Amino acid sequence: MATQKDMQDLLRLLTTGRNKLPMMGAMGRVKALQVAGLKSIPDIAASNLLDLTKALSDEKAAKSLLAACKSHLKSPSTTKRPSTDGLSPTSKRLKSAYSLDNTPQTPQELEASLTLPQPSVDEEAISKCVIYTNRAPLVLAFAVQLLKYTMPEQPLSSRLSLAQAVVSVNSRSKAVSLGLEKGKGAEEMGWGMGQPKIKVMGREISVLKRSGYEWTEEEKSLEEQNGNEENGQKQSQATLKAESQESPEMDSKTHLTSRNQPSKIGWTTSSTITCKSSTFIARSITVTTPSQASSTLQTLTTNHPSLKSASHNITAYRVTTPSGSILEASNDDGESGGGRHLLSILQSSNLVNVLLVVSRWYGGIFLGPDRWRIMTEVSRDALSQRLRVAGVVNGQEALWGLDLEAMRASNSSSGKGR
Repeated sequence: MATQKDMQDLLRLLTTGRNKLPMMGAMGRVKALQVAGLKSIPDIAASNLLDLTKALSDEKAAKSLLAACKSHLKSPSTTKRPSTDGLSPTSKRLKSAYSLDNTPQTPQELEASLTLPQPSVDEEAISKCVIYTNRAPLVLAFAVQLLKYTMPEQPLSSRLSLAQAVVSVNSRSKAVSLGLEKGKGAEEMGWGMGQPKIKVMGREISVLKRSGYEWTEEEKSLEEQNGNEENGQKQSQATLKAESQESPEMDSKTHLTSRNQPSKIGWTTSSTITCKSSTFIARSITVTTPSQASSTLQTLTTNHPSLKSASHNITAYRVTTPSGSILEASNDDGESGGGRHLLSILQSSNLVNVLLVVSRWYGGIFLGPDRWRIMTEVSRDALSQRLRVAGVVNGQEALWGLDLEAMRASNSSSGKGR
């Protein structure tokens, strides 16, 4: 039976070196090897190519892994690394995150298995510990820790997926700048098209909503330890809520997220993009009926007089009816095809109960097809911010970061179509 160290060593081998895999891909490969009875590096090194190819369903990958395992066993460094067994007694968990041969874990078990043990306070043991790493794991650790504060509503598994996506984008950018990689990136090739995006460490990351994923937040234990701090935050939030309810500007910032309950999530606004003297900006907001979309748009132009000077205020909305059908409409406002373009963005992202508005100030120079690209960019920016805010306030829906580069690489190695 494979020990936890065997699996960790195998995962380390698969995620480093010349033909390294993303962590999720490596975990899948480990599972396939375990099914074939190849549970450690020595097991793989002692196997034959035929059995290994059968387990992985990829002869090229099997040859590479077999060579890597044999080379690993011959390397003197594998026997000279100091032991870290005494670092922390809490490092032995009830369930490992890499127990891939076990039955599927519940969300609570999965999140608990990903939690790191308490750091060791034994300075002597720490001084004897040697860590072999490169830049990527450090960026991953930093991103996960940063997301703990910037997106505390997300479960640990979501923050890990978002951090991994950031690391992948950064690695791709670095490789291109060094001349190690050429050609279009995954996103430029159409991977992740239509998916909502959020910004993490200045990078736009495509995400999926993990609808129905229910977990126990790890912050609940912190609430017990830091009750005063949490109570202070709750009081501040209650104060802000009360102030917003008393504000005379509430009507211009309030809309309905259900047919009976008001929400304070107002317009989400994109960054402004200017190209050849033409300026574009997008806004999105939740609406649930066509009449609400019309009245909300009228309120927007009333509260923002500058929009009246725009050459075009292009709009599109999609709402659901009580019967479950979808009503949708668009308005070009003089920009031929603009409304249909915005509506196609909402349709491709499968978004409903949302009003999207793109304002354009024409600068006197024809942009041609570039205007569609810019409209798409500002629209996705506004919609991504809406997803971020709505996810926090309404139910704290979990997200999953999409590692597009890993998806493309996995698709290329398997030889399958997208």
